Amino acid sequence: GEKRELNFKDDEQEYAYVTKMLGHGHLQATSMTGEILRVSIRGKLRKKVWITPGNLVLVSAREFETTKEDAVRNVDLILKYNDDEEAQLKRYGEIPDVKIQRDTDGGADDGDEGNIEFNEDYDSENGDDDNSDVEVYRDYDLTNIDIDDI
Repeated sequence: GEKRELNFKDDEQEYAYVTKMLGHGHLQATSMTGEILRVSIRGKLRKKVWITPGNLVLVSAREFETTKEDAVRNVDLILKYNDDEEAQLKRYGEIPDVKIQRDTDGGADDGDEGNIEFNEDYDSENGDDDNSDVEVYRDYDLTNIDIDDI
């Protein structure tokens, strides 16, 4: 809730939009140049900063890691910007005034959109249902039961 100083990118850092949550402290992001990045969430930010697809983040390249051709580059998450900071960066011309398309299906690539179907397994006209073997005690007075009779 409190305002913080706006952080701009330095050398070896870049802005990216989160496109997909991968789990286990990793996410997928797209840089401003359109490059796909695999982002590791630092331990300082894990379970403290809530990150969702569509958020603008600041990432840092890894000095110790070389990237092979046509491979996804691994980077580290430095900072997550809130909506006000993102608007300020757009006003300063640091980022273009476009957003990367979000992954709305939660990362499922199998085409399943998570639809739920409910099937009725009984014939309502005949009164037949899965609980037909359960006895119904509507006519019994259960208030005066003697435990010795059981």
